[in-house]
Amino acid sequence: MATNPVRLNPHDAGRLRSELSAVDHLMLRGEANPRLRSGFISVEILDNQPDWDRFRARAEDVSRRVLRPRQKVVVPVLPTAAPRWVIDPEFNIEFHVRRVRVPGPGTLRELFDMAEVMLQSPFDIARPLWTATLVEGLTDGRAAALLHLSHAVVDGVGSVKMFAPIYDLERNPPAEPTPPQPVPQDLSAKELMREGVARLPGVFASGVRGALSTIGRAARDPAATVTGVVGYARSSARILQPAAGPSPLLRSRGVATRTEALDMELHDLDQAAKACDGSINEVYLAGLCAVLRRYHCAFGTAISTLPMVVPVNLRTEDDPTGGNKFAAVGLAAPVGAPDPAERIHQIRAQMTRRREEPAKGLIGAVAPALSMLPTPVLVQLMLRSAAASDVLATNIPLYSQDTYLCGAKVLRQYGFGPMNGTAVEFALVSRGGMCTITARYDRAAVQRERLFAQCLLEGFNEVLALAGEPAPCAVPASFSARDPTSSTRLVAMRDRPRGIPAGQS
Repeated sequence: MATNPVRLNPHDAGRLRSELSAVDHLMLRGEANPRLRSGFISVEILDNQPDWDRFRARAEDVSRRVLRPRQKVVVPVLPTAAPRWVIDPEFNIEFHVRRVRVPGPGTLRELFDMAEVMLQSPFDIARPLWTATLVEGLTDGRAAALLHLSHAVVDGVGSVKMFAPIYDLERNPPAEPTPPQPVPQDLSAKELMREGVARLPGVFASGVRGALSTIGRAARDPAATVTGVVGYARSSARILQPAAGPSPLLRSRGVATRTEALDMELHDLDQAAKACDGSINEVYLAGLCAVLRRYHCAFGTAISTLPMVVPVNLRTEDDPTGGNKFAAVGLAAPVGAPDPAERIHQIRAQMTRRREEPAKGLIGAVAPALSMLPTPVLVQLMLRSAAASDVLATNIPLYSQDTYLCGAKVLRQYGFGPMNGTAVEFALVSRGGMCTITARYDRAAVQRERLFAQCLLEGFNEVLALAGEPAPCAVPASFSARDPTSSTRLVAMRDRPRGIPAGQS
């Protein structure tokens, strides 16, 4: 055993900014509508049941190291200042760290359904925006850890660094001393408003200096300035224009959701990517297109494309760890192309063009203006914008090595992301040499659940077959690919022959 504590990030989790960006605040305000709730949950499957006191103590420890888990949002009465993160003077770890038992028979299906209920519940904005739940009673003596987090806290990529101190690199490393308790900050909404009023002269002066500087640059090179403005305006128009017409099958929207999942080895996905000279992300998106093509064909509805949104990370090493730094890239997903290699080619071409758009960060540019709108008006605009996309697809690479949580090894991690008004939200999570693909869908849009689960499995087996013979196979994480009323079993893919669905080993 090592003589020093072994953590992914033992000293700090990066710099945190005290003010919410306009984008972060928009996500928080979206909580007013069930279809726009921005929370996400990581579902981690553990090989044994951690000690409860140790689990609770780890949460307390991380809240002192990272700080954001101890901070709540204070919003000024009037918009004279940006909302601010402050250390909650009434912070109570007992509210945020919970212990439950999954309903019998303790399978992945029951766990997923439990996570769905959590994810559809709004956060209490008077408290820090997170909960951590230890779920006991899973089959084979396993357990699960569910971290429910508001997107206003951090995006998926940022969370990898922010919450690295939770995990160990060995099962039982020596204990570390608990950091000192952070000093609470008792700041009211009225006080923040008054602080903003007091700073207005300085903010105004800074704005004037910035405007004069911009005017000076324009005067020195007016042709370049005009070209840049026109180019940005044209790029904005392309960004705002829907990438494709909506699917006739996925038009309905409701508030009830369900999640299916697949397991596969990262090596298999990587081999499929290398076989067609593509990236893992391109193969993943091509797999999603295969899923959606099969689902539509089963209804006799042939479509060539549908609108898909792919978040692209804009975070740099110099950016604060918290908050959101991404661009929403719109694709005309080539679901009609039967050849997976051709789909990958089309996806690559579109992603390349979209990444090069000058206005790809448009949401950050317009967020300050949108934040001034009344919440009912803002929610309607957000819903209208969301209706332009059928599918949201995220890809979060996590830790490449084996990781442990309070003495339990993390076997899998499933990502339950926000729907953002779309019909289906897909998430690829890679960790410790394994991949999981979750498909969280609106049950009003996807009503043939058994069919959709089967299409999910067959669509990814199609792209994995690019690696050649013998073709690797994805493994359904639940029985619903065969029977939507069946329960699930937690059986590691590497422990059973390839191609045998979970529960049949």
